[in-house]
Amino acid sequence: MRVCKTYEFEGGIKGFRLGWSAVGPPLMSVYFYLYDRLMVDTGQAHMGPEVLKIARENRVERIVLTHHHEDHSGNAALVHGSTGARVFGHELTRAKMETGYPILPYQKYVWGKTTPVGVAPLPEHFDTGLGPMIPVHTPGHSRDHTSYFLPDRGVLFTGDLYLGDRIKFFRSDEDLGAEVDSLKKVMELDFEVLLCNHNPRKEKGKEHIRLKLDFMENLYGSIVGLYKEGCGEKEIFSRLKLKEDYFTKWVCFGNVSMMNGVRSVIRHHETAAN
Repeated sequence: MRVCKTYEFEGGIKGFRLGWSAVGPPLMSVYFYLYDRLMVDTGQAHMGPEVLKIARENRVERIVLTHHHEDHSGNAALVHGSTGARVFGHELTRAKMETGYPILPYQKYVWGKTTPVGVAPLPEHFDTGLGPMIPVHTPGHSRDHTSYFLPDRGVLFTGDLYLGDRIKFFRSDEDLGAEVDSLKKVMELDFEVLLCNHNPRKEKGKEHIRLKLDFMENLYGSIVGLYKEGCGEKEIFSRLKLKEDYFTKWVCFGNVSMMNGVRSVIRHHETAAN
């Protein structure tokens, strides 16, 4: 099944929700956004023909990447090669995208692989028809993760910084401490529209960021508190009554789980203490 649906947001920004599955409905969908001949992320490689058609119809000239993960960067090389659109991203995104990187089987199945492509460094801001668009480094979900802020419109493109008010599982390489700091950073910005790549919010975007920040700070503090008492990760998981989505954990070979969140907090706490 192939899904490609279009949505309208503030200032005429278009959001395209993409989903793919060999059999049955897609396991997950992902958005990319487009305005003023500029794309924010490019969707998964499995949906390349649809993304390229949209890019051509909208005469895309620039692509900005929130981070290197394959569901966000999967069509950057395709669109660049076919339209000449320049690709921009954080220096860590550039390092990943120029050489390529390995992915797990489930990632290849759900999203498809990312093709290496040259990435230009981010300027202090992009001039657009909706005013300046300012890159904001927001690591945590990944080290290169970058959000993009349209102050004149009160719009924040958040990549995977938000995802939801509460999170059920985390990647094994996430840094929850850094993510808390990034959520605090964007809370200082003035925005109403939150354009997440999996769960956009047309209204009360800042309130949703606050709700996630509250959840993350409470989770972080609870884990650290028990760890200081001498509890191990399994005991912490049990005493906090955390729940595991075992189907997701199994399909993802353990790369995605709630236990990863516990381990990330412990790693961050130990690093900060040293």
